[in-house]
Amino acid sequence: MTAVLPWSVRTRVGALSLEPLDLDRDLDLLHAWVTHPRSAYWLMQGASPADVRAAYAAIVTDPDHDAWLGRVDGVPAFLAETYDPRLRELAGAWPAEPGDVGMHVLVAPPAGDPTPGLTSAVMAAVVRFCLDLPGARRVVVEPDAGNGAIRAKNRAAGFVEHGPLDLGHKTAMLSTCTARAFAGSELAGVLS
Repeated sequence: MTAVLPWSVRTRVGALSLEPLDLDRDLDLLHAWVTHPRSAYWLMQGASPADVRAAYAAIVTDPDHDAWLGRVDGVPAFLAETYDPRLRELAGAWPAEPGDVGMHVLVAPPAGDPTPGLTSAVMAAVVRFCLDLPGARRVVVEPDAGNGAIRAKNRAAGFVEHGPLDLGHKTAMLSTCTARAFAGSELAGVLS
């Protein structure tokens, strides 16, 4: 699925936009984000800059997986990934359907005081972005089953949990969200 760019949306915390990740420009930022202690579920603790470059170079060159740099009012603030769950992440583990869009989201650790509502705004914006992709029918996430904070945020965005799924490297809580479920969710209201 190819995104229509540039993509942006107004939220209560400002204008959120997504653009393709540029490893030459974004590597230092990306490395700091994915190796931060708050990003433990990203499974890149202890990764070197070269490790992060290699992992994301594989993503940005993969036709079925994309990485996006997210900005709030022009300032880098989050990372998103989209993927085809029939071919990546869930391939062979769950019967994904045409129109399913896999999603990962990482909000950057705050440099100073946290911005109230930022995580909710980012989640809502990235779900909307995924649903705006051509042919998208629903968004699929597979967070670690032990990550209660992101599971709660997913439910607030309209995701329905379908139960645990063993992915080998983790036990995931497979969840899906349709455009209708998102529109009726608590988080849909943060978008203007």
